Amino acid sequence: MAQLHRKFTDGQVKEMLQRYLTNEVERPYIQEILRIGKTRFFALIKSYQTNPAGFSIHYRRQTKSRSIAPSIERNVVKELTIEKRLIQNKDVPIRSYKYSYIKTRLESAYGQKISLPTIIDRAKKHGFS
Repeated sequence: MAQLHRKFTDGQVKEMLQRYLTNEVERPYIQEILRIGKTRFFALIKSYQTNPAGFSIHYRRQTKSRSIAPSIERNVVKELTIEKRLIQNKDVPIRSYKYSYIKTRLESAYGQKISLPTIIDRAKKHGFS
C-alpha cells in the first residue's frame, strides 16, 4: 500500500479527487499517479465526500508502537526476579538466565505472549543480565 502522506500533500490529493468527481480525469489515471488500488481509491473518495473540508491523508497511530502492556512488563520482571534468586542460590545448579523458560512460563501461567528478544531487552533494562 502506498504511503500517500509521504508522497503527496492533502491539497494535491483533494484536487485529484475533486477532478475525478467532476469527470475531468478518469479513475485509472489518478490511481496510477497515486500508486494505489481501486479499493484504496474508493475509500479516499468516500472519506473526501463525507468531509471535504476536514479531509486529510495524514494519520496518527492509535497505539504506541514497540510497547508492551504494563501487566506483561510486571510479570517479566517478576519471573526474572525468581530466576535471579535461583541463580544466587548456591544449592541450585543454575548459573544463567533461562529466557526461553521465562517465555514459556509467561504463556502458560499468565496467558501472555511476548517475544524472546523483548524478554532479553527487559532483562538488560532492569539490570538482570
